[in-house]
Amino acid sequence: MHIIKLNATDSTNTYLRNMIGAKVVEDFTVVTAKYQTKGRGQRGSTWDSEPSKNLMFSVFVDTTRIKLDYPFYLSMATALAIRRSLNTFVIPQLHIKWPNDILSHHKKVCGVLIENVIKQAQVSASIIGIGLNVNQTEFKGLPNASSLKNITGRYYNLDEILNSIIINLKQYVSLLKQGEFHGVLQEYNDYLFRKNKPSTFKDAEGNMFMGYIKSVLESGDLQVLLEDDVVKLFELKDVSLLY
Repeated sequence: MHIIKLNATDSTNTYLRNMIGAKVVEDFTVVTAKYQTKGRGQRGSTWDSEPSKNLMFSVFVDTTRIKLDYPFYLSMATALAIRRSLNTFVIPQLHIKWPNDILSHHKKVCGVLIENVIKQAQVSASIIGIGLNVNQTEFKGLPNASSLKNITGRYYNLDEILNSIIINLKQYVSLLKQGEFHGVLQEYNDYLFRKNKPSTFKDAEGNMFMGYIKSVLESGDLQVLLEDDVVKLFELKDVSLLY
């Protein structure tokens, strides 16, 4: 495993993408930084972090040996790998908030941004960007954010958590290579936040509505039970689940 440690960069995802454009990159190459000037999250959001207190890293995964009819499986594998690692550090009440945020005590501690490399209409590789709040304790203007230290009161070694996540990510990617898609999908749905509970959603136009999450499909679409027993599928761009 090749780990590149930076003091600062604009974005570890961008740094890794530039590497791919310049040379052959080893599978599971990791770029981690103490500070990001332009950290990014889902839906164009930013990811702000105090220097040296959290984990901000990106992983290059070669997917040429995975039959990825549905690229969302890599998102599921990533979320499950992070959840398993945090579970080994005894972080309580861990859930996956669709599509791949990791929550503890209903507070967001980790976000994921995956950028795929497409060749000949197929996903040939993925850059998996992970931001994990570890030892930071204040999150001004972010009432739904928390950190491992806030939740447990303990200080954590960043390298230990990083190594654990990479080990578990390799294991889940190996399951995908072996075609164990059903097991990954089932485990992902087992840990889904607010599954079968009344939940509030907001659509792309800003309208709020209620529904029950039933499952996430292998396409990544969210299956929601609405009023009058109507089941509707939503893509990521169409709806967001509120806390």
